[in-house]
Amino acid sequence: MQIKKLLAATAALLATQAAFAGDKLVDTSYVEYASASKIQMARIGATSDWNKQWFPSNGSSLSGYWDASFGAWHGTKANNVPGATQNLVDIGLTPVFRYGADNKKGFYVEGGIGVHVLSKLYNNNDDKLATAFQFGDHIGVGYVFNNNWEVAAKIQHFSNGGIKKPNSGVDYAVVKLAYRY
Repeated sequence: MQIKKLLAATAALLATQAAFAGDKLVDTSYVEYASASKIQMARIGATSDWNKQWFPSNGSSLSGYWDASFGAWHGTKANNVPGATQNLVDIGLTPVFRYGADNKKGFYVEGGIGVHVLSKLYNNNDDKLATAFQFGDHIGVGYVFNNNWEVAAKIQHFSNGGIKKPNSGVDYAVVKLAYRY
């Protein structure tokens, strides 16, 4: 049910972008699905390009963007009890560096480290996060098609960076579908 709500929110985000098309406040909207041990996540987001190019070489360069996201986590072993569930919300903001073609088409690699706030403390499948504040870092590869659709695969890690224990971290395998305006 939460995934349906996130897809509906993505549709609303796309409609909102159409209203701001001339301003280019949002360059890309996306939906992601992620999975880890006894936990799943669905997330929507929007990005805003920095419109900078560093280290240009043969039509490729390093660039970047801001990534604002809203996700829902669903754990199926809350408090280490099989079948017990835990649901929480994740709001994040991440600066992301991307290396790819200057025309923003084709293959790319990227990485980012940002901040996330969880709606409650995470305790699922022997993994515990003692703070609602988390760092979220990721590395990924993707491809932007000529029709502006993008697909990507990422590995994402959440941790509070040792601010407070326990801090076992959560590692997700993520797939992404995005549309660039």
